[in-house]
Order: sequence, then C-alpha cells, then structure tokens
Amino acid sequence: MSAPSPQPVPLWNIANILTMVRCAMVPLFIVVAALYPESVGGRLVATAIFVAAMITDFLDGHLARTRNLITDFGKLMDPIADKAMTGAAFVMLSVWEYIPWWMTILILVREFGITIMRFTILKHGALPANWAGKAKTMVQTIAITFCLIPFEIWWAPAFWIGWSLVLLAVVLTVWSGLVNIKDGMRLRREALSAGAA
Repeated sequence: MSAPSPQPVPLWNIANILTMVRCAMVPLFIVVAALYPESVGGRLVATAIFVAAMITDFLDGHLARTRNLITDFGKLMDPIADKAMTGAAFVMLSVWEYIPWWMTILILVREFGITIMRFTILKHGALPANWAGKAKTMVQTIAITFCLIPFEIWWAPAFWIGWSLVLLAVVLTVWSGLVNIKDGMRLRREALSAGAA
C-alpha cells in the first residue's frame, strides 16, 4: 500500500499573504517619508511602518517553516519584498541627505543585481535565503530604524552613529551579495549536472 501523497501547499497561504502585505507597505512608507521629512511625528510614523514591515518578514518566514507553507513563490517574493522596503528606506535617507548617495546606490545595485540573478536561475530552482543574507537584513534593519528615528534632533552625535551603522550595512550587503552569487552559481551547476546525468 503506497503512502498518501502530500497535499500541495496553497499559493495564498498566510506566509505569502504577509509577504504581499509587506510589498503594499512600501509605497505607504515612501509617501509618509516624502511628505514629512522634518517632522518628528512624520519620522516616527515612517519608522513604525518600516518596523511593522520588517516584523512581517520575520513572521512570514517563521510561519512558512513551522506550518510547512514553503512555496517557490514565497522563496522568490520574500527577498524581493525585503529589498523593496529596505531600498525605499535607503533612498529616502539619501533624499533627506542623512546618508550619501554612493551608499544607497551601492546597496541598490547589489539588491537589484541579486534579484535579477534569482530570476535568471529560476528555471534551475529558487535560491533560498541564506545566513549571510539574514545577517545583512538584520544589520540593515537596525541601521535604517536608528536613522529613521530623529535621534539627531535630540542628540547631535547620533547622526554619526547612524551613518556608521549604515556603513556597516553596506559592507555586509556587498559581502552577502558575493555569497549569493556563489550559491546561485552552485545551484545552476548542480541543476545542469543533474540534467546531463
């Protein structure tokens, strides 16, 4: 007697819904950050939106793993949603002249480059998140949150603390990008080897 085949994971599960909610929060964050750049209240609202979005990042990953809701759609869209939110935050911080544009551009080039790579190797399989990417996301989240909160209004040296945190995030972003390229090349190589076997 054969074992029953596992039930397919539905596309619109709670983990994927949270991922799409995070995508929808990106334009809301941009509007608030653009309209109220010099308002303490506006900055705090923008911070709250950003933090809420990043909490959904933790929740969707946790739910996907613990409830067996992992899908190729989630593997692809989860990092894209993260990049959209953090990328928007870095752009707004540069618009505010809090951090230099070269930092934001370097981060965006890495993020979009890895996203394009994920699409190009999708036929060989979805590239899952790795520990380097998780470390990068954590440091980016801390740095962005610190910079969004108007600490520098209350304590001037806080500006340089935020700038230093972003610099650390830049270093980790580039490093994790190299790790992702290595993982992507290995995934493609293994898929081609399996196909040739």
